[in-house]
Amino acid sequence: MHLAYPAVLAVLLFCTGLYGVLARRNAILVLMSVELMLNAVNLNLVAFDVWLRDALHSGQALTLFTIAIAAAEIGIGLAIVLAVYRNRGSSDVDRLRDTAETDEAETVPDGDDSDDGDGTATASGTGTGTGTEDQATASAGKAKKAEATP
Repeated sequence: MHLAYPAVLAVLLFCTGLYGVLARRNAILVLMSVELMLNAVNLNLVAFDVWLRDALHSGQALTLFTIAIAAAEIGIGLAIVLAVYRNRGSSDVDRLRDTAETDEAETVPDGDDSDDGDGTATASGTGTGTGTEDQATASAGKAKKAEATP
């Protein structure tokens, strides 16, 4: 058996999986692409095992371990994707950045335009809460600024 045929097929599978991981936004399609990459690795393990005529068949044994790990990975990954879909209503990978925890000082309610006392007014009314500071945070920042200046 020529080693080039399964090696080229494995490279094509791996590149297809890599493209799927990098280009897809749906989490289930990303998991499927990871499985394609793992299957390319399995194909290489078995092909090299046959090509080297290993008496212990270590390539096939490693393939079984890889299949077991991939099954556990897809089970846990699918459970996470389903939990995210139930909470968010979408399995879009780009929208998962919204789940990151933020400091409470960063998330403040919208209010009126206010002056910090240093001549700069903070913008508000955008609906996103950015550009405004909480009263307590602003006064704490002024106190630290006053302590730092000689």
